[in-house]
Amino acid sequence: MANPSTRQGLIDYCLRKLGAPVIEINVDEEQLEDRVDEALQFYREYNSDALVKTFLKHQVTADDVTNKYISVNDNVLFVQRLFPVSGDTTSSNLFGLKYQLFLNDLYDLNTFVGDLAYYEQMQQYVSLIDMKLTGAPLITFSRNQNRIYIHGEFEEGTIKADDYIVFETYQQIDPETYTDIYNDISLKEYLTQLIKQQWGANLIKFEGMQLPGGVQLNGRQLYDDATQELERLREQMRLTHELPVDFFVG
Repeated sequence: MANPSTRQGLIDYCLRKLGAPVIEINVDEEQLEDRVDEALQFYREYNSDALVKTFLKHQVTADDVTNKYISVNDNVLFVQRLFPVSGDTTSSNLFGLKYQLFLNDLYDLNTFVGDLAYYEQMQQYVSLIDMKLTGAPLITFSRNQNRIYIHGEFEEGTIKADDYIVFETYQQIDPETYTDIYNDISLKEYLTQLIKQQWGANLIKFEGMQLPGGVQLNGRQLYDDATQELERLREQMRLTHELPVDFFVG
């Protein structure tokens, strides 16, 4: 079918696009599975359609305090920030500075003292105080270890066992759960060229061999054409679908 919704359906679609079953595609089943994994890895890495912004809540354990890091799932691609866990300017309790400023601002909006412009200025002022006096917790995300290291908060006792902390993260979508990924046009094009490249690589060793009827296999041409198209698709995906790098810096 032209709209694959499964892994095997995606493979069958790409093989048909390359000429199957009219033409025999000389690629092994295991090679096909490897190319699908490769295509999905690239797609989920660089296509923003495969990412979702989530807020990851975690209850700190005694082991977390001892290790000074938080373990996360392997589908987490980026960790943008940890929401502040302490500091009077970020407190939401009744006696916190921020709460009192908000309370006064809202009261002033009902009088002739303040307006929306004044309220916006106060928000910027509070944010400046928060940044200068409190700051944001420093974190380091190690993707290969699936760990978020939090610097200073554990040593100072700001984060303790049984506390809840929240991370702003970008996680990769699981194609087995959200099967629309298999029908993404960029993924289908990319996988088709990967299979074509593998097909050409398999036939290169028979280059120059003449088959009955005078037919010669030209695996190198298949390989070169696919390689050139893959370079174009990689550049196109990173230019049009990848989230800006500086978006995650801060």
